[in-house]
Amino acid sequence: MANAPACPQCTLENTYVDGGNFVCADCGFEWPASGEASADAGAVVRDSNGNALANGDTVVVIKDLKVKGSSIPLKQGTVIKNIRLVEDDAEHIEGNSDKIKGLVLKTIFLRKA
Repeated sequence: MANAPACPQCTLENTYVDGGNFVCADCGFEWPASGEASADAGAVVRDSNGNALANGDTVVVIKDLKVKGSSIPLKQGTVIKNIRLVEDDAEHIEGNSDKIKGLVLKTIFLRKA
Protein backbone atom coordinates (compact mmCIF):
# COMPACT_ATOMS: atom_id res chain seq x y z
CA MET A 1 0.00 0.00 0.00
CA ALA A 2 2.98 2.29 0.33
CA ASN A 3 3.22 2.71 -3.47
CA ALA A 4 -0.48 3.65 -3.95
CA PRO A 5 -0.90 7.46 -4.12
CA ALA A 6 -3.50 9.51 -2.24
CA CYS A 7 -6.97 9.72 -3.79
CA PRO A 8 -7.22 12.68 -6.21
CA GLN A 9 -10.90 13.19 -5.33
CA CYS A 10 -11.00 13.08 -1.51
CA THR A 11 -7.19 13.35 -0.88
CA LEU A 12 -7.23 10.52 1.68
CA GLU A 13 -4.44 7.94 1.59
CA ASN A 14 -6.55 4.80 2.13
CA THR A 15 -6.05 3.52 -1.44
CA TYR A 16 -5.15 0.18 -3.00
CA VAL A 17 -4.38 -1.35 -6.40
CA ASP A 18 -7.13 -3.37 -8.11
CA GLY A 19 -6.06 -4.73 -11.49
CA GLY A 20 -4.99 -1.75 -13.59
CA ASN A 21 -6.67 0.85 -11.35
CA PHE A 22 -6.10 2.54 -8.03
CA VAL A 23 -9.20 2.50 -5.79
CA CYS A 24 -10.00 4.72 -2.81
CA ALA A 25 -11.52 2.66 0.01
CA ASP A 26 -13.12 5.76 1.57
CA CYS A 27 -14.97 7.40 -1.35
CA GLY A 28 -14.89 4.58 -3.92
CA PHE A 29 -13.19 6.68 -6.61
CA GLU A 30 -11.18 4.71 -9.21
CA TRP A 31 -8.46 6.00 -11.53
CA PRO A 32 -6.03 4.28 -13.89
CA ALA A 33 -2.70 3.23 -12.42
CA SER A 34 -0.85 3.81 -15.72
CA GLY A 35 -1.75 7.53 -15.99
CA GLU A 36 -0.42 8.48 -12.57
CA ALA A 37 2.27 10.89 -13.84
CA SER A 38 0.03 12.53 -16.45
CA ALA A 39 -2.76 13.09 -13.91
CA ASP A 40 -0.47 15.19 -11.75
CA ALA A 41 0.78 17.24 -14.70
CA GLY A 42 -2.61 18.59 -15.77
CA ALA A 43 -5.56 18.17 -13.43
CA VAL A 44 -8.89 17.99 -15.24
CA VAL A 45 -11.73 19.96 -13.66
CA ARG A 46 -14.88 17.85 -13.46
CA ASP A 47 -18.47 18.57 -12.42
CA SER A 48 -20.55 16.47 -10.00
CA ASN A 49 -21.39 13.98 -12.79
CA GLY A 50 -17.77 13.54 -13.89
CA ASN A 51 -18.00 15.67 -17.06
CA ALA A 52 -14.89 17.69 -17.91
CA LEU A 53 -15.27 21.46 -17.60
CA ALA A 54 -13.44 24.11 -19.64
CA ASN A 55 -13.23 27.91 -19.67
CA GLY A 56 -16.39 29.42 -21.15
CA ASP A 57 -18.70 26.50 -20.31
CA THR A 58 -22.15 26.92 -18.82
CA VAL A 59 -23.02 25.09 -15.60
CA VAL A 60 -26.13 24.66 -13.44
CA VAL A 61 -26.26 24.66 -9.62
CA ILE A 62 -27.60 21.30 -8.34
CA LYS A 63 -28.33 22.36 -4.75
CA ASP A 64 -29.46 25.53 -2.96
CA LEU A 65 -26.32 27.30 -1.72
CA LYS A 66 -25.80 30.07 0.81
CA VAL A 67 -23.51 32.77 -0.54
CA LYS A 68 -21.09 34.40 1.90
CA GLY A 69 -21.45 38.17 1.91
CA SER A 70 -24.89 38.12 0.31
CA SER A 71 -28.42 37.72 1.60
CA ILE A 72 -29.47 36.15 -1.72
CA PRO A 73 -28.99 32.36 -1.92
CA LEU A 74 -28.18 30.55 -5.16
CA LYS A 75 -31.20 28.40 -5.90
CA GLN A 76 -31.08 24.96 -7.45
CA GLY A 77 -31.17 25.31 -11.24
CA THR A 78 -29.38 28.68 -11.34
CA VAL A 79 -27.34 28.97 -14.55
CA ILE A 80 -23.73 30.17 -14.37
CA LYS A 81 -22.52 31.18 -17.83
CA ASN A 82 -18.99 31.67 -19.14
CA ILE A 83 -17.13 30.04 -16.23
CA ARG A 84 -13.41 30.45 -15.60
CA LEU A 85 -11.26 27.66 -14.20
CA VAL A 86 -9.17 28.48 -11.14
CA GLU A 87 -5.50 27.88 -11.88
CA ASP A 88 -3.93 25.02 -9.86
CA ASP A 89 -7.29 24.16 -8.25
CA ALA A 90 -9.47 21.43 -9.76
CA GLU A 91 -12.21 21.84 -7.13
CA HIS A 92 -13.27 25.46 -7.79
CA ILE A 93 -14.51 27.60 -10.68
CA GLU A 94 -15.24 31.33 -10.97
CA GLY A 95 -18.34 32.76 -12.58
CA ASN A 96 -21.30 35.14 -12.42
CA SER A 97 -25.00 34.54 -12.02
CA ASP A 98 -27.68 37.02 -13.07
CA LYS A 99 -27.99 38.41 -9.53
CA ILE A 100 -24.58 37.77 -7.93
CA LYS A 101 -21.23 38.65 -9.52
CA GLY A 102 -17.78 37.30 -8.63
CA LEU A 103 -18.74 33.83 -7.42
CA VAL A 104 -16.23 31.11 -6.58
CA LEU A 105 -18.03 27.77 -6.53
CA LYS A 106 -17.06 24.20 -5.69
CA THR A 107 -17.46 21.88 -8.66
CA ILE A 108 -19.26 19.24 -6.55
CA PHE A 109 -22.34 21.50 -6.52
CA LEU A 110 -22.41 22.01 -10.31
CA ARG A 111 -23.33 20.06 -13.43
CA LYS A 112 -22.51 20.93 -17.00
CA ALA A 113 -25.46 22.43 -18.91
